[in-house]
Amino acid sequence: METLNITAQEQSSRLDKFISDNSDISRSYAAKLIEDGCVTLNGSSVTKKSKVAAGDTVIIKLPEPQEIEAKPENIPLDIVYEDDSVIVVNKPQGMVVHPAAGNMTGTLVNGLLYHCTLSSINGAIRPGIVHRIDKDTSGLLVVAKTNEAHELLSAQLKERKALRKYVCIVHGNIKEDEGTIDKPIGRHPTDRKRMAVIEGGREAVTHYKVLERFGDYTYLECTLETGRTHQIRVHLASIGHNIAGDPVYGIKKDRDSGKGQFLHAKTIGFAHPKTGELMEFSAEPTDAFNAFLNKLRKR
Repeated sequence: METLNITAQEQSSRLDKFISDNSDISRSYAAKLIEDGCVTLNGSSVTKKSKVAAGDTVIIKLPEPQEIEAKPENIPLDIVYEDDSVIVVNKPQGMVVHPAAGNMTGTLVNGLLYHCTLSSINGAIRPGIVHRIDKDTSGLLVVAKTNEAHELLSAQLKERKALRKYVCIVHGNIKEDEGTIDKPIGRHPTDRKRMAVIEGGREAVTHYKVLERFGDYTYLECTLETGRTHQIRVHLASIGHNIAGDPVYGIKKDRDSGKGQFLHAKTIGFAHPKTGELMEFSAEPTDAFNAFLNKLRKR
């Protein structure tokens, strides 16, 4: 059960929109919960068009979660490396990593389950997934095929021993050749679908290095020391250099473009969980990323 209280700034909002803006529930799912009688306003039944007022209390009784399971699908995969313990995959932009509400099929996990057996540590919905990258971010992930590999890879990430380098194109001219952004990240205080730099958030550290400058754009390499949700996107936006094309944290023309952000997980490195051998893999950015980069170079 979730209880939401309405402030003066939020009054006169439609109930389904208010729930979506103040929780992890989508507006369409909020409307369905209201229709199914799972939402009350000051103890009374409501419709999705009901308006909220300051001092009102909304109570949401979420139904018991249904058992869901990722199903194998014959999806083409760009496999960079594979052995009995791990598989390194170059994920295309636009592909979700694992099934979730609204994206139960066509994910990386669906394709991997058709191709091989994965660790069971994260259950039936996220088998093998040690770390994730956003839907609109392309690039490399290492996925565990055994539980032993999963535990050891997770430990490396937690202890900051794994290497994760990204490349991105950002707005503006970054004057320093390199730098570090050390700012805590947590859930946005008013928009539950976004992350933000906030006091009391979890520690987040991103190191960046300028690769090329184009006046109004800069080509960067970013190395993650920690791995918070949307970390690079939030950190760069916080210093006024939003990632080009970012539909959430970008400037208005980027949010409306529908092209996705120019952010690519280029390099990943780790100690092999079985042999201890240090391994490092790289993959070039997408054709669209390189085309935009070449366009900037030719200007």
